[in-house]
Amino acid sequence: MNPPTPEPASSILATAVVPWTSSGAFDSEIFCRQVRTIARGLTRHIYLFGTAGEGYAVTERQFDEIASCFAAVAREEKVRPMLGLISLSLPTIIERIERSRGLGFREFQLSLPSWGALNDAELVTFFAETCGRFPDCSFHHYNLARTKRLLTAVDYRQLVGRHPNFVAVKTSADDPAVVADLLTMSPRLRFYFTEFGYAIARRTHQVGLLASLSTAHYDRAKLFVAGDDAARSLDLADFRAMIAAIRELATGRMHMDGAFDKMLIRLSDPAFPLHLLPPYASATEPEFARFRAALPARWRMDDHPGLSDPPSR
Repeated sequence: MNPPTPEPASSILATAVVPWTSSGAFDSEIFCRQVRTIARGLTRHIYLFGTAGEGYAVTERQFDEIASCFAAVAREEKVRPMLGLISLSLPTIIERIERSRGLGFREFQLSLPSWGALNDAELVTFFAETCGRFPDCSFHHYNLARTKRLLTAVDYRQLVGRHPNFVAVKTSADDPAVVADLLTMSPRLRFYFTEFGYAIARRTHQVGLLASLSTAHYDRAKLFVAGDDAARSLDLADFRAMIAAIRELATGRMHMDGAFDKMLIRLSDPAFPLHLLPPYASATEPEFARFRAALPARWRMDDHPGLSDPPSR
């Protein structure tokens, strides 16, 4: 089987986060409802087990259970599904790819092992044992500081020469110089930037949106992609207000991306649980209420279709 065909360079990539019951079990009903609504209301390019999806915290049993559920609902909704692979152990990552291929997955998101920053030789080995080992799959790299090494265009230039199935990069970079450096690898690599980097990159390139704060309102997120630089600048002011509200709530309390993403999902699904797997701190109900009240008016959910009532196809 060949790797998946490339998606449009300007597509939206969104995460599904994992709902847990009060006893810590996976809530498959709420999870499937979330995937259906993202697919019908925002994008059919959905990934699971990124940093917001607690891919760093699940057991192997949980990984397999949730991945199986994701595969099933993705088939129903004609989603293009991608699995994130976060582990300190390269053999664990390899085993997860092998098991997930058995479920039908062919697209994966790589994060570098983070116990210690990989040196150049170790970086080559990591990509050889993932991209090189599974040529029938395609791979995105999630370039984030938590892994202790941020890759540059120099690194990517070396890797793409070895691995034709290394196809895309996810990043929250918003420094114009860093964005410009990465874009020297476009179009060989597709890039997905979160909102601030996306606004910079779209001035010169067709890139994808890694939907983060914009998931507060799916229709407005699509307008953010479809609009011009002037319209996006207005949205960026709103996103800065959202970040300020999150920082005020999070200081000394929360530091995991999933805590914030679950508040964003809760905006459209009042039943979506906020808690993360322990030991990580989650948002409380009063904190969520404060976050919702602080949202800029244009991003309120009053006119947003809720997850409990997905929009029709």
